[in-house]
Amino acid sequence: MRVKVACVGGGPAGLYLSILLKLQDPSHDITVHERNPEGSTYGWGVTYWRALLDRLQEHDPETARALDENSVRWTDGVAHVRDLTTRHSGDQGHGIGRHRLLEILAARARALGVRLDFEHEITAETLPADADLVVAADGVHSALRSRHADHFGTRLTPGRNRYVWLGTSKVFDAFTFAFVETEHGWIWCYGYGYADDRSTCVVECSPRTWTGLGFDRASQADGLALLEKLFAGVLDGHPLIGGSGGAPWLTFRTLTNRTWHRDNLVLIGDAAHTTHYSIGAGTTLALEDAIALAGALRAHSALPQALAHYERERRAALLPVRSAARYSAQWYENLPRYIHLPPERMFALLGQRHSPLLPHVPPQLYYRLDRAAGRLDSLRRLKRWLGPKLARTAHARTLTPED
Repeated sequence: MRVKVACVGGGPAGLYLSILLKLQDPSHDITVHERNPEGSTYGWGVTYWRALLDRLQEHDPETARALDENSVRWTDGVAHVRDLTTRHSGDQGHGIGRHRLLEILAARARALGVRLDFEHEITAETLPADADLVVAADGVHSALRSRHADHFGTRLTPGRNRYVWLGTSKVFDAFTFAFVETEHGWIWCYGYGYADDRSTCVVECSPRTWTGLGFDRASQADGLALLEKLFAGVLDGHPLIGGSGGAPWLTFRTLTNRTWHRDNLVLIGDAAHTTHYSIGAGTTLALEDAIALAGALRAHSALPQALAHYERERRAALLPVRSAARYSAQWYENLPRYIHLPPERMFALLGQRHSPLLPHVPPQLYYRLDRAAGRLDSLRRLKRWLGPKLARTAHARTLTPED
């Protein structure tokens, strides 16, 4: 059945959904409305893992191939703590510039007959009246969702630490962490390549360190200069780069909604949910939302049933991701608990930061148990049994019934 779809927001979620719906039925009338000019976007590079490419390959091999060909890869992780360094090999990670990702998705959508309407802001008052489905893919500050915030039950939960998202001409050959001690506390960065000549560099610290180092009153130029000095050991003389609109320090806010749809309006991507940037899942979750929504619309001819199915599927899939993101953020917020371990042990627990068991066990003991669990089935079973129980307890303490 031919449907008319208005997708508000030209990010990864909205563009990929339009691609999938056109592949399902070329007769669908689909327009993606984006308020910004084509080619303008925020951010630097995004990360994803091989499992996402495999999923994209199932649904649209052409998009998966273009994404793969335009990504950089790494298998190692490196941690620098003071003047000590440790390196570990792991799963293959991928990085791609956000600008290039959107170019790929926009070109594929156009080739399939999707209309892309740039520099046109759609509000609740200017929505196409004859649209069968309206997709709010307009991000964490979604205007469409905000208009019905009471219905959606939107909640924003602020984190504690300050962070800033930067670029650099230093090309990291591994996913790189650097932890620097100052007289005002620890500050750290993590960097990863996303092009032949660029990397993303995210800097984070506690509020006390942020104000103690003067970032609350420094100009952008002075702030970047100080960060370049602090992280000179990993930047090798390369500059840090702020965006055209500046490089604001932010506090991450976790967004949740009680429900994701209202009549013919449905939330997708960051308009529906956010997860802490330290697990690098935002783009992956947006694309997986698009896959699930397209699948639900294909499986159910009635829109209410399709939207309800989509929401159930994605809520269930997000539970472990949200738990991992919450514990990951808390690991960094409690960095002093781990930073004085030998670097190889600290890095091992950094890799375990998603664990609901880790905050409840002394770090040195957890490290020994984790090493032993890799060799002993009984300890591995104990870890699997305790982890979910502690996760459920923490989840019940931190979430209200509306979540």
